[in-house]
Amino acid sequence: MGKNSARENVGIMIEAFVRATLAEDVGRGDLYALVEPSVEAKADIIAKCEGVVAGVKYIDVLARLEGFEVIWGKKDGESFVKNDVLAIVKGDSHTLLKIERTLLNMLLHASSIATLTRKYVEIVQPYGVKLLDTRKTRPMLRVFEKYATRVGGAVNHRMGLDDSLMIKDTHLKTIKDLKSYIIQARKQIPFTAKIEVEAETFTIAKEAFESGADIVMCDNMTPSQIEQIVVYRDEKFPHILLEASGNISLETIESYAKTGVDAISSGSLIHQANWIDLSMKMN
Repeated sequence: MGKNSARENVGIMIEAFVRATLAEDVGRGDLYALVEPSVEAKADIIAKCEGVVAGVKYIDVLARLEGFEVIWGKKDGESFVKNDVLAIVKGDSHTLLKIERTLLNMLLHASSIATLTRKYVEIVQPYGVKLLDTRKTRPMLRVFEKYATRVGGAVNHRMGLDDSLMIKDTHLKTIKDLKSYIIQARKQIPFTAKIEVEAETFTIAKEAFESGADIVMCDNMTPSQIEQIVVYRDEKFPHILLEASGNISLETIESYAKTGVDAISSGSLIHQANWIDLSMKMN
């Protein structure tokens, strides 16, 4: 699939998401519009706290579909402080009042995730470690939420089971010989797909290295345990990537970044993001 085709598919997904989100709120129609005539209007999207903007790509689609204008004061990935005007929207009053909640919800949700993600990124960047998101996303919101982590500075981990082969502890219970399994897997999965093995102990990590994994995830280990695995990897298998994961928080992530792993993944980028405060004020 070429780049243009991929972009077109993403565009189709975004448009379908925006349409469904708006339809959820509008229902059979905005009752306000039955009473008051429409007039030309303008509104400011105002920050009531500090954060990082995300959601521009989706709101631009909403504006195109509903026929209103958005003038952005901030772009995706840019920081803002309290009282900043993130955007100005212009159009007829019926339209602006109809899309208000949909616009704010998308901007709030994405910006909240991007804001928390940026805090994590700022901690790990000095150590040259990549921050990864996970598949712990809300149902039907994976593309949207992973877009928000990316805007915040993270790198996307798997979008789904078809991206790469991850052999987790639950999978290992069903595999008798990991090396043989990986040899067979190489013959059947796409050439470009990587194989990652989740390890909860040094013993499992060593087996994963020797079995030919591309990536070994150190799951629910302490930083000191991971440091031992990093030393072993550097001596014996320097071509294999190491990822740390499992209950990693803002308070602990720096200790993991110092271990020498290549990446750290955390579901908390999404499921622990508290909503920031934005509002729309009509002029």
